[in-house]
Amino acid sequence: MSVDTETGRALGAHDPTVVRGDDGLWYMFSTDAAVDEREIPAGAHVRTSTDLVRWSLAGTALPGVPEPARAHSGAVGLWAPEVVRWPSGDDARRWRMYYSASSFGSRTSAIGLATAPSPAGPWSDEGVVVSTVHEADAHNAIDAAIVFDRNGEPWLTYGSFFDGIRTVRLDAESGRPLAGADAVLIARRSPGVDGAVEGAYVEYRPEHDDYLLYVSYDSLFDSYSIRVGTATEVTGPYRDAAGRPLLDAPAADEARAGTKILGGLRFPGTIGWSAPGHNSVFFYGAARFLVHHVRRADDPRQHEAQIRRVHTTRGGWPIASPHPFAGYEAERLDAPQGLEGTWNVVRLDPARTDVIDSRTLRVSGSLRTAADPVTGEIVVHDDSDVVLDAVAFGATDPRTGRAVLAFGGLDRDGVVWIGSKEEAP
Repeated sequence: MSVDTETGRALGAHDPTVVRGDDGLWYMFSTDAAVDEREIPAGAHVRTSTDLVRWSLAGTALPGVPEPARAHSGAVGLWAPEVVRWPSGDDARRWRMYYSASSFGSRTSAIGLATAPSPAGPWSDEGVVVSTVHEADAHNAIDAAIVFDRNGEPWLTYGSFFDGIRTVRLDAESGRPLAGADAVLIARRSPGVDGAVEGAYVEYRPEHDDYLLYVSYDSLFDSYSIRVGTATEVTGPYRDAAGRPLLDAPAADEARAGTKILGGLRFPGTIGWSAPGHNSVFFYGAARFLVHHVRRADDPRQHEAQIRRVHTTRGGWPIASPHPFAGYEAERLDAPQGLEGTWNVVRLDPARTDVIDSRTLRVSGSLRTAADPVTGEIVVHDDSDVVLDAVAFGATDPRTGRAVLAFGGLDRDGVVWIGSKEEAP
């Protein structure tokens, strides 16, 4: 665990989640990845920020693995802490953390609950909430995520490569599974791809009255990508933009099921990034953000957490910015720009698991903006003209540090294209 002291980047963070405390600080919680025991102990890493750009170390939320979870799982570190502000109950338990305790490749796992009066703590462990045993259960209890449904009822979503993703309704007061509630299977991939799905997160969108399921496909070491499906109920069925199911997709759709909104990519003159995954979503006012971890393509041992703005197309599909967030002012152009011109464009081919290099293409359309998202039709002039249901917005070019016009959109096959405009010489 570390922070680049020059840039404030969250180096070494895995499986991140971000919340804002009443003190005005942003808190990032993450897995005990690459722990240097001489620097900081295990126990869910915590960083803080005032601007979502520069992060500072703030220790751990817990002093190691709580005993009930350790005794069940044998874990030596905590994974994927999910932290949420609970809407009801005692102020001393207002903030709740669902952490995972497991060892790699084992189904003997536990999701535990800790509570605190604020994200800064102190955190008090309340024991195991869901557990699985390798010899008895096909699935495993890791990668917790919380969503409140349209009626304000909490649900716990969890699971991984081992028999897919499940969700179960929680008791609103205790934060534990409701008595008699069964976990519902909502996403699963076949043994032919090693069942490669994990890191789930469910978001309820009141403006659309629907649910988004974010999952990570393939290997966290080199080929993760973030996929999305939508449903009218929290229990599914979830389908991607082309109508393919995220639960047991037909073999012909195995690689393409789940709309890919982020994968390995490289823009000119910048670091190539591989295996973005295990995301969560958070808000600041009306602004939606995606936080995820990612690896350097030239050295996959080096990984960090990144934050990206998320915008929505006219058709209601979420689009992740092609570039990490660098501050509101850093993504605002001096004056509105139009689309016409040369762009660096990435087609997020769902069948590809490698790092995709951007291509230089012409883009046209009537959309104009200095920063705020505007939706409509965009045409990418490739070998043939590709029409996108798109959104244009301001971003920050990591090569220059200056604001740049960016876009993202879906073609008629449900494939996402993202890009940023080349600066005039």
